Amino acid sequence: MARSLSLNRQCLGLMTRIECSVRPLAGDNGLWTLLFAAGMAGEQPSALKAQGPFHGRLAAEAVLEAIVDSLTLHGYRLSDDPQMWAVHLQRQLRALNGQRGTPSVRYRLPEH
Repeated sequence: MARSLSLNRQCLGLMTRIECSVRPLAGDNGLWTLLFAAGMAGEQPSALKAQGPFHGRLAAEAVLEAIVDSLTLHGYRLSDDPQMWAVHLQRQLRALNGQRGTPSVRYRLPEH
């Protein structure tokens, strides 16, 4: 399964959209999260959500696959459109990393 995907559903003449992304959390500890942005196509997302952390990419992708299966049963279809809300998802990931107390930037002090 792809690490990022989009789903659309037409309902009452309106196009709703959900974008999903599987991303590693900061800290190189093997934890991954699922990020979701949802809203009306062509507008800003009305909801940002995260699930996890999961131990490993494969665990996160398995949960994403189950969610996509459920959404397709409710009328959503996978879309080939490029992601519109990638910046929103990145901001959500940075917020999660900040809550965990793990810096998102690594650096080394010079040795003397």
